Amino acid sequence: MTRLTHLDESGAARMVDVSGKDVTVREAVATGRIRMAAEALAAMREGGLKKGDALAVARIAGIMAAKKTSDLIPLCHPLAISRVAVDFAFEADAIAATATVSTEGRTGVEMEALIAASVALLTLYDMGKAIDKAMVIESVRLVSKTGGKSGDFAL
Repeated sequence: MTRLTHLDESGAARMVDVSGKDVTVREAVATGRIRMAAEALAAMREGGLKKGDALAVARIAGIMAAKKTSDLIPLCHPLAISRVAVDFAFEADAIAATATVSTEGRTGVEMEALIAASVALLTLYDMGKAIDKAMVIESVRLVSKTGGKSGDFAL
């Protein structure tokens, strides 16, 4: 059975010691989507929200969130992130968000990418809730990661 890395031998929570790991280039990509009513989707596409350009605000929110991951998730290491990109794609009934995070370090940036995508989607919800309070955030997941001892991963 695989051991959970954030638990010690007695089952207590711990921060993983990464001091002996090699510094490698690491990248992670996470995605998710927010389904919404046609009226909200049109307003976001056209920039017609009272709060402003939803995609621009959500992009900045996702970038800021990636940089704050260790403040939000217990036991995450603070990292010197090299790059964060948050991109959006319009779908028939949703907006998909994709976050890409890179660093050179001793631990990966999967959590940073997941946080960036999640906060970008939450920001879209906040920007559009006056039009559609029933929006649904779904399918937030890691798509790929490279670098590190555990190797590459891709869906």
